[in-house]
Amino acid sequence: MAMLDDQLTITAIIPLYNGARFIEDSLNSVLAQTRPPQEILVVDDGSTDDGAAVVERFIEKHPQVQLLRKANGGQSAARNFAVKHSTGRLIALLDQDDMWYPHHLERLVEPFFKQRPIPLGWVYCNLDEVDITGQMVTRDALRALSYVKHPKRDLLGCLQTDMFVLPSASLISREAFEAVGGFDESLSGFEDDDLFLRIFRAGYDNVYIDEALTKWRIFTGSASFSARMARSRMIYVRKLLEMFPDQPDREFYYSRDAIAPRFLPWLVREYMMALRRGDTATALSAAEDLRFVAHYHRPRVRATVEMLTPILRRPALARTLLPVSDTVRPLLRRIFR
Repeated sequence: MAMLDDQLTITAIIPLYNGARFIEDSLNSVLAQTRPPQEILVVDDGSTDDGAAVVERFIEKHPQVQLLRKANGGQSAARNFAVKHSTGRLIALLDQDDMWYPHHLERLVEPFFKQRPIPLGWVYCNLDEVDITGQMVTRDALRALSYVKHPKRDLLGCLQTDMFVLPSASLISREAFEAVGGFDESLSGFEDDDLFLRIFRAGYDNVYIDEALTKWRIFTGSASFSARMARSRMIYVRKLLEMFPDQPDREFYYSRDAIAPRFLPWLVREYMMALRRGDTATALSAAEDLRFVAHYHRPRVRATVEMLTPILRRPALARTLLPVSDTVRPLLRRIFR
């Protein structure tokens, strides 16, 4: 069902946690919108830097911005908290270190005006990747990921790869958001994939605009590279394996052919990076996670991982063997196939 212009109220939501360095850039990009949001909510999620003070000073000049405060609970909880305190029919999420181009909301709102037989759950767009200083790295970054399908049309495509529906590059129907219960607050990584997958599964449609309307700031200190992200990844993996078990009688092999092959390479990389850092605890955790996920993979990969497990459980030995062994390296490469 299409909405009238005066029904398309938009709430911009920015979760803030120790983001003093970036939050003003993000807020300025919201205020520069050619279609301004009706509400702008910043949620201070228990920051320990002066990010909230930066926002308070910003509000002195721009009183349309509201600052909400809560105890630290992670980005998912902060976003849910803001949605509960908002009134907009459409939810525009923006991470504290990302920015919108001026026509971001104007372009993303357009599909909501059209009459549709299937209710629209979200609209999303391409983005430009920038570095920590805001300088350009990759224009139209999603075009380089030819293996990722847009818009989302089938479950297998949503499970085989990361969905690359970035919160900062999306505009979400409040109806759809609330229908699926919002973000899973147990997740501090992959919470976006989880949300949009559940909206897709609930029967809502989605529209992709292949135009960069967002600046996505990615750097080694960002959430995408945190230990919290690694822990959340395994929570999400277990959730997916429980939601989509293999069904041999129907020849559906979501776990074997999509979920396990998607996440196993992440775990191999995590293990190898921990070895290089000399981080024994992380290496041992990754080894057990690797073995767990491999159990759902094809027999050849399961056997390979089982053969390597005695080495993986001894990081000091693995640090010696894995980088140099002509026997082990081909076995590792087989895991990525």
